Amino acid sequence: MRIKARKPFVPAERHETIRQQIIESIRGRTLCAKELSVLVRISEKEVYEHLEHIRMSMGRGEHELVVTPARCRKCGFVFRKRDRLNKPGKCPVCRNETIEEPFFSIT
Repeated sequence: MRIKARKPFVPAERHETIRQQIIESIRGRTLCAKELSVLVRISEKEVYEHLEHIRMSMGRGEHELVVTPARCRKCGFVFRKRDRLNKPGKCPVCRNETIEEPFFSIT
């Protein structure tokens, strides 16, 4: 059995940091983590990690990260008091798993 030689992984060339790209992407418009991951070309999990840091750094300045909370598609429950930015797994009211993602923007 022959083993193919793999080409070395070459990361995408970036002129800005990932957090700068995320900030520029959500400035003036509202996007979810999936849309941000496509724009910035990183995984959705990494987007949530970067958004946590952006939220902490934005709190000290004149701009603020605005989070439109996740919502259950079945019963309409809104996750207002949730501190974590990622999408919840289940609705606490109806136990349904069809949850709309939270959206993010900068004011």
